Amino acid sequence: MTKLTLYQFPISHFCEKVRWTLDFKDLPYQTRKLMPGFHIRVIRKLSSSSSVPLLTHGDQVVQGSAAITDYLEALQPQPALTPVTPEQAQSAIAWEQRLDAELGPATRVFAYHYLLDRPDILVPWLTTGLPFYSRWLFRALFPKIAKVMRKKIRINAANADKSRLIIEELLQEICSVYRCGNYLAGDTFSRADLAACALLAPLFMPAGYGIEWGPLSDFPAEMQAWLQTHQHELDEVAAIYQKHRLN
Repeated sequence: MTKLTLYQFPISHFCEKVRWTLDFKDLPYQTRKLMPGFHIRVIRKLSSSSSVPLLTHGDQVVQGSAAITDYLEALQPQPALTPVTPEQAQSAIAWEQRLDAELGPATRVFAYHYLLDRPDILVPWLTTGLPFYSRWLFRALFPKIAKVMRKKIRINAANADKSRLIIEELLQEICSVYRCGNYLAGDTFSRADLAACALLAPLFMPAGYGIEWGPLSDFPAEMQAWLQTHQHELDEVAAIYQKHRLN
């Protein structure tokens, strides 16, 4: 098979969606781990947009986690992530679109609001897998990078609070389905569940993600308090992640 290459940030929960899809389908691939900000020059050689995840497959360039899932579903239909029945397929895709549009950005804004003030925690996450000199450079430039991130992603207290409410609403809705013994789009695991678990993963910090998260006790107090308050719900999502990500 022609080589698959994933251009990614290891910390990115949208990139985790793609890594999981590739692993779920047992597709061999290699990764290009990129440094946020400095990735633009690399990605712009492949696409007009600088966003990751981006997958190359021979001459094919596919960008965005949902588009990549569609591509991989066609490339390797089994095991399938899109349900067979039209109704359940539509439900799974609708869930994924909603989670990508709402939950993914909300998780990012909420977490970065607290952690951009903690480079001791965040810099190792953002530079996972990079050479030591890249990590050193990123740490030296981090105050400027954090400022750009706050502006670009609109990270502030008001948006962090809005994001928290979005997370709480969706987390409750997702868990209400799982507590009934169902999956989000029927009775089998699908791309909807994969999206939910991957996009929430930075909040329950699973071992299989590939990041050294560090102890919760090191986190900012307000973030710690929220995580502890919602630990039971996060554990319910983590159980689905454990079952289908690490088997």
